[in-house]
Amino acid sequence: MSPILAAELKQRIQNIRLAVFDVDGVLTDGRLYFLADGSEFKSFNTLDGQGIKMLQRSGVDTAIITGRRSAVVELRAKNLGISHLYQGREDKLTALDELLSTLKLSYENVAYLGDDLPDLAVIRRVAFGAAVANAEPFIKAHADYVTQAKGGEGAAREFCQIIMAAQGSLENVLNSYL
Repeated sequence: MSPILAAELKQRIQNIRLAVFDVDGVLTDGRLYFLADGSEFKSFNTLDGQGIKMLQRSGVDTAIITGRRSAVVELRAKNLGISHLYQGREDKLTALDELLSTLKLSYENVAYLGDDLPDLAVIRRVAFGAAVANAEPFIKAHADYVTQAKGGEGAAREFCQIIMAAQGSLENVLNSYL
């Protein structure tokens, strides 16, 4: 299931009420696919999607903050029940500040999963800042946790399950499928 976390980190995770995800390189493998007509497509992992739904079921809200704009991301967010979607936001910390103001939450209530330099300010500021296994090494050096799975290959699922395990809700959520 989840790795053993340091007691201090596990304590911080217990206060998480919002999990925020980057898209390219986190919910996808980071590749950008463009067709001749200018449209694009992305490949998402169903394990990640199920992990996000499980996390929501456990009572943790979810959001996406991404530097690019994409109709595909809007569709994926809608499909997963993610109502907090911030696209075209290179300054992710400012976008997060706006969201926290709306939700009346603080950084101590946030977990974030990213992979590259635009994610660094958020990773360093929130209670649980994580990076995917194939993240930029500089980002991994500043993260509280680095997933074993790569972006687009189950990293978001792993991140969600770590939060649920630390909060004591993972077993109940898993058992709800029995």
